[in-house]
Amino acid sequence: MASQNVAEFLLERLKAWDVTTVFGYPGDGINGIVTALGSGTGPLFVQSRHEEMSAFEAVGYAKFTGRVGVCLATSGPGAIHLLNGLYDAKLDHVPVVAIVGQAARTSIGGSFQQEVDLTSLFKDVASDYVQMVTVPEQLPNVLDRAIRVASARRAPTAVIIPADVQELEYSAPGHEMKMVPSSLGISWPDVRPDMDGVRRAAEILNKGQKVAMLIGQGARGAAEEVKQVAELLGAGVAKALLGKDSLPDTLPFVTGSIGLLGTRPSYEMMRDCDTLLTIGSSFPYANFMPQAGQARAVQIDIDPTMIGLRYPYEVNLVADAGEALRALIPLLVRKEDRGWREDIEGKVTKWWDSMASEAMVEADPVNPLRVFSECSDRLPASAIVTSDSGSAANWYARQLRFSAGVRGSLSGNLATMGPAVPYAIGAKFAYPDRPVIAFEGDGAMQMNGLAELITVSRYWEQWADPRLVVVVLHNNDLNQVTWELRAFSGSPTIPMTQELPDVDYAGFAASLGLGAIAVDSPDALGSAWDQALTATRPTVLDVRTDPDVPPIPPHATLEQALNTAKSAARGDEHAWDFIKEGLKIKAQELLPGHRK
Repeated sequence: MASQNVAEFLLERLKAWDVTTVFGYPGDGINGIVTALGSGTGPLFVQSRHEEMSAFEAVGYAKFTGRVGVCLATSGPGAIHLLNGLYDAKLDHVPVVAIVGQAARTSIGGSFQQEVDLTSLFKDVASDYVQMVTVPEQLPNVLDRAIRVASARRAPTAVIIPADVQELEYSAPGHEMKMVPSSLGISWPDVRPDMDGVRRAAEILNKGQKVAMLIGQGARGAAEEVKQVAELLGAGVAKALLGKDSLPDTLPFVTGSIGLLGTRPSYEMMRDCDTLLTIGSSFPYANFMPQAGQARAVQIDIDPTMIGLRYPYEVNLVADAGEALRALIPLLVRKEDRGWREDIEGKVTKWWDSMASEAMVEADPVNPLRVFSECSDRLPASAIVTSDSGSAANWYARQLRFSAGVRGSLSGNLATMGPAVPYAIGAKFAYPDRPVIAFEGDGAMQMNGLAELITVSRYWEQWADPRLVVVVLHNNDLNQVTWELRAFSGSPTIPMTQELPDVDYAGFAASLGLGAIAVDSPDALGSAWDQALTATRPTVLDVRTDPDVPPIPPHATLEQALNTAKSAARGDEHAWDFIKEGLKIKAQELLPGHRK
């Protein structure tokens, strides 16, 4: 058998772990790995335009598959560029392994070019596991543990390999003292709940008269059990933002998103309930939960480090969501009084009517809500949807109505700008036969989405289904921050910080050979969506939207309304426009038949 070097063994080991795709960018700190990739026997290498995008692509891949995402970067600046994407993985509990180069061992400590203390650099973001490989025999156990820890902890890990080590002849660890042999694979257990805890949980839930359920991404694999429990308890189900695809919005008792970007039915359900069941969610905003002392509460979560947070739960069950609910269901007594459930379902129906009406409010030129509403009506059953942070996230949360089978995600807890397009690319490499839609504000598009369209143009012909629709909310304004200035600070918009240069996004896409549709009329939106969703190549939908349509949450406070008024009084040049649009939008919720 011919000998192999460390880099070649690394790629062989990744394939043995069923890693099929590595997202990265080359550099001389990983020359050995790049050379090994050139043999064509390793995982598929996807070259992004920037290492941060490589990390986001790995996060998107991991979010939509549940498997480990892998990103690769060179030493020094390349490794540094990974950090934002890795923090996105850390805060959203996503398994990602970063493989990074390092200066040669002989130069470490000598202030050599691009020498950065990478172990210290990654110590926080990859706090669960970060190690540097200094001899060939160390590699199997370090890589294997990085993959296992990432999977077990749902967290990013990092493997650092100096440039000279990559090119050493590989030698397996032996049986001697201080050698650490390793092995492939892992069989995961079913994490079953403590039955005494299940019985106590059932007692609390059976006594409740107005039960509210809150689910997150941890409930995604237990949709049928969640539906059964909701039916027995006569409960409504609210969804944390990362759990938007955990249960279809088409179910009449699903109240939709909760929190800053949430819906009125979710807000009112939490305000009025007497019992709370939280499943697979670490939703952080306590002010959107029931008041302390208002409700008795039970939490189910597979992560013991996240249990018992956010609310004074009486029972905290550490278990897989499906296992816990299957144990709980036989102990629940169906509530015969369905008044609470019927009230919730009535509010949900009225909410969606309000959303449809709000989307049709006239704006200049296009109401951004309608961009999402027209998409919602046409979402393919197998679609994967990504959204960027900013105002796009508001409409993603409240306007898109997911049916069974639709997947979706965004940067939940880090709420960083820029992941929607790279998430979509990661999704396409995970599921090349599914349509993907990415919603971008023009700020995020200028930050990195434009460059990553080049990556799309390079690889799209490899995908069985070529449809990847990138939607740009083109309003030349950093809109979310503009509204935060108005609502939280009472500050007028500040043009030198908020205005964006005008860019022809459709023209840029067309220059790359991608589909390109520019929309500046609301009546053209429907046909534009039809064209994009039936296109034979990825398409950019460049929509001129009105920046003065406010992302008013249904639970907007008097203080926020007063602050917005203050910004108008302080000379906001768009004052009359956003007051007018806000009144027209809010009126849709207050019309007869739209709200009790």
